Amino acid sequence: MADKPPPPRTRVVLGDATARRRPADPARTDLAEQTPVGEALVKGLVRAQLALALRLSLVVVAGLGALPLLFAVAPAVGGFKVFGMNLPWVLLGVLSFPFLVLVGAAYVHWAERNEQDFAAVIRRPER
Repeated sequence: MADKPPPPRTRVVLGDATARRRPADPARTDLAEQTPVGEALVKGLVRAQLALALRLSLVVVAGLGALPLLFAVAPAVGGFKVFGMNLPWVLLGVLSFPFLVLVGAAYVHWAERNEQDFAAVIRRPER
């Protein structure tokens, strides 16, 4: 058996990565480099999230804050019995928690929609 030389080594490299790279997206570049346009995009998202939070906090304050006011102004309403409990206990002690959970779920849903809209603006091709 004759000693055969090993086959020559083959160098495997990736293709030219720069040739396949997509052109830079201006919106993503603006965000990454924190240009004034990128800052304006982020401020718009923050402003939308803040507006949503303020609107839903007004709903909570109006919904739960009006109940004690109602019971102070019309004490007869506080005398109603529901399931053997006074109406203020039912509304403030029991039904307030599902109300807060629903408002929280609505906030999460709408905040995620704001973020999806923001991402769609970033991904949108320039025309």
